[in-house]
Amino acid sequence: MVIFLISYLIMIVCVLISVAFVTLLERKVLGYIQIRKGPNKVGFMGLLQPFSDGMKLFFSEQTYPYMSNFIIYYFSPIFMLMLSFSLWVLFPFFINIYSFNFGFLFFMCCTGMGVYGVMLSGWSSNSKYALLGGLRAMAQTISYEVSMSMLMLCFIIFIFSYNFVDFMIYQRGIWFLLFSLPLFFCWLSSCLAETNRAPFDFAEGESELVSGFNVEYSSGGFAFIFISEYMNIIFMSMLSVVLFLGCDLASIYFFIKIVFIVFWFIWVRGTLPRFRYDKLMYLTWSTFLPMSLNYFMFFSLFLCYMLLN
Repeated sequence: MVIFLISYLIMIVCVLISVAFVTLLERKVLGYIQIRKGPNKVGFMGLLQPFSDGMKLFFSEQTYPYMSNFIIYYFSPIFMLMLSFSLWVLFPFFINIYSFNFGFLFFMCCTGMGVYGVMLSGWSSNSKYALLGGLRAMAQTISYEVSMSMLMLCFIIFIFSYNFVDFMIYQRGIWFLLFSLPLFFCWLSSCLAETNRAPFDFAEGESELVSGFNVEYSSGGFAFIFISEYMNIIFMSMLSVVLFLGCDLASIYFFIKIVFIVFWFIWVRGTLPRFRYDKLMYLTWSTFLPMSLNYFMFFSLFLCYMLLN
């Protein structure tokens, strides 16, 4: 248990440092996409900029709406951060840490609970803009979780296991990406919608919503929501590598692939325009869900045929 806790704490520190540098990567990449320089003054090539921003956030004044439901308002960002920390228990280690045999079920539970943090932070602010942004983010996340769970089931029936480590064993010969390319694109789009990233950032993208469910937060509360969002982005990138790109845990290429998927998240933000909200909902219910269901039925029938023969 002691070794497990030490390993987990070291990993959380590494993830938090990763969050800092992912924000720097995002600002740099968006800068070059828009033909300008990103942060380049604080430290060598701007490397200390994330730490400067973090100190500025945590040392700025903490304000709160006078008519808010203060207890829920105060603890919602902490709840969201704790959920993001809980997700990283699933990181597939070989030694010195607990291995989840039902890792995917735990992942679905945590992502389902994440909706409550968004809903409570939007509602408890007692602001119509925050409430509207929270409702949009909640509806979007719930809608895309359905097709995302069906996509994951397509691969779970291949390996008959919910454990992340088993994906590495079954992908030694061939990556799952190579025979399920349409599912990979559906998965990436669902990841964008699940993490409220552009072009699906409707919770904060409309002019009347100001900044979405977090509009009334400042200082530490806003920083916790921000850190939680970027931790989820890195985790979804890691999960994409586990599911589709070989899951070679003992190799440096595993982490290079994670960085590439994170870069893709940023690249999409700088490239694609924002959709309409009704088109977002139409996309998941009329395109992604039928496609994932058809793939699930095809894979199931194929496996049944192989087992019977």
